[in-house]
Amino acid sequence: MAKENELYKRLVYQRKEGFDDISESEKSKIFAYCEEYRRFINKAKTEREFCVDAYKLLEENGFVELSRKESLKSGDKVYAVNRGKGIIAAVIGNKPVTEGINIVGSHIDSPRLDLKPNPLYEDNGLGYFKTHYYGGIKKYQWTTIPLSLRGVIVKPDGAQIKISIGENEGDPIFCITDLLPHLAQEQMQRKLSEGVKGEALNVLIGSIKDSDKDVKERIKFNILKLLNEKYDICEEDLTSAELELVPAFEAKDMGLDRSMIAAYGQDDRVCSYGGLRAILDVKHPEKTAVLILTDKEEVGSMGNTGMKSAVFETVIAKIIEKTENKYNELMLKETFSNSVCLSADVCGAFDPIYPEVNEKNNTAYLNCGIGIMKYTGSRGKGGASDASAELVAKIRNIFNKNEVFWQMAELGKVDCGGGGTIAQYVANLNIDVLDCGVPVLSMHSPYEVCGKLDIYMAYKGYHAFFIDSID
Repeated sequence: MAKENELYKRLVYQRKEGFDDISESEKSKIFAYCEEYRRFINKAKTEREFCVDAYKLLEENGFVELSRKESLKSGDKVYAVNRGKGIIAAVIGNKPVTEGINIVGSHIDSPRLDLKPNPLYEDNGLGYFKTHYYGGIKKYQWTTIPLSLRGVIVKPDGAQIKISIGENEGDPIFCITDLLPHLAQEQMQRKLSEGVKGEALNVLIGSIKDSDKDVKERIKFNILKLLNEKYDICEEDLTSAELELVPAFEAKDMGLDRSMIAAYGQDDRVCSYGGLRAILDVKHPEKTAVLILTDKEEVGSMGNTGMKSAVFETVIAKIIEKTENKYNELMLKETFSNSVCLSADVCGAFDPIYPEVNEKNNTAYLNCGIGIMKYTGSRGKGGASDASAELVAKIRNIFNKNEVFWQMAELGKVDCGGGGTIAQYVANLNIDVLDCGVPVLSMHSPYEVCGKLDIYMAYKGYHAFFIDSID
């Protein structure tokens, strides 16, 4: 019987059973790491805020801005900031950069509500901000929850005014109202996707009229006076602003056993933080380790801060030139063809309340390890970057050697929908790419849930990947 059990274990693939399969010392590491993560994402709720806090951590750990280094050698740590919304960090390896780099790429933007360029208005005794939702959201989830306003206003002279209202003790919060059920019969007959219209996501911000009765819009004027007193801005300044409304919830331990974290924006800051912490702990890798923290993934990776831009290629070209003391385009192409990337993005976790959307043999489960997705896309793998069997085998080997809990996953049943990551854009550079991230419950909602074991295993897996030469 013992022989048969051994044979069974050797032949049958079984995902790890979460906390059952770890030691008490490992459990202590998991909980300590997750406490640091929880504190970090409580502050970094926008891509700009994440970028600032990541930059500070990099500087504290010996990383130097790439432009300040004339040459690079093994062990050097450098970073480049892209317009305040993204960072590329690298630890130079022992091998030439052209022999390939190990990349962990994730995004630091999350679904949210952006203020429109002309957001401020009043209507029948109430003042509002008009919004345009960003990314794939269920609109009804954003009503009747506390919201904070965060971002930056840039004045014509270039002066930047940072805004953060709704997070600090004593701050007011904002919200979007909804119909009372007594009068919502027509609303509740609509399809769920149309229950709340996009143009109805207007944020209530005030109701007091200015004392000057000769002013036409007294509530709006009163709000503008308050903004002017605090920030020295006028209404026109809102046209050159990037202001985001995000949930005012704190990241919290979840469950009586504290085995989970509930927080806004864990897609994809849970993987971004794991990659950041992993590269901070890299000293002298064989191959150059590179972290990408990019913007705009939730809207297709467009623009000069998204993965489709030329920023990544430019930074790697500079690293080649500073390590090799020469550069040509062929060297960049050779570097990419020899490189491997983990597209560090979250995957959907199996939810027993909604089992019908998943195929149970090919889904990720909470607290069973980091999810490996050979492909994403939708339905017939549309828009997918389908990783090769050879690459999956290499990553399996790295994770197994380093006791990283992992599990294979898909994003739902074949015909249920789907989604994408930055993987396809990295793959277009002729880089081998595999999606690999933390399983999430309630993805894209204002309050997502991740398992602490998975959060830690992402960090552990990314670090193992960074320090492996992957020949």
